[in-house]
Amino acid sequence: MTARRDSKALGDAAERTAAKFLKKHGYTLLARNFSTRAGEIDIIAADGETICFVEVRSRGSSDSVPPHATVGRRKQARLRAAASNYLAVKRLHNRLCRFDVVSLVQAPDTRSGWDIELLRNAF
Repeated sequence: MTARRDSKALGDAAERTAAKFLKKHGYTLLARNFSTRAGEIDIIAADGETICFVEVRSRGSSDSVPPHATVGRRKQARLRAAASNYLAVKRLHNRLCRFDVVSLVQAPDTRSGWDIELLRNAF
């Protein structure tokens, strides 16, 4: 497999794992991979009455930078624009919303899966 396919496979597995994790923690999934010209939102979910726009970030166990640290200002701006588009399309202007990040690091022993951290209201 090429590095690009490996990265895509890692990202897809991380998104599936994040969705399961969020459901387990009481979130209701509303959409996955919502795409606009501004960018893509990995997961849109409800946490009670709050709409959560969730960015999923993953890394291998050998990476030194934590996944959530890679959501910079530029990415945040694109997520905000895409979220605004989602709210307009769904006519949800008066709903509370926030931006969460699910940070996943592959456990050193790949049989044990992921180390997962949820950062609510990340930015």
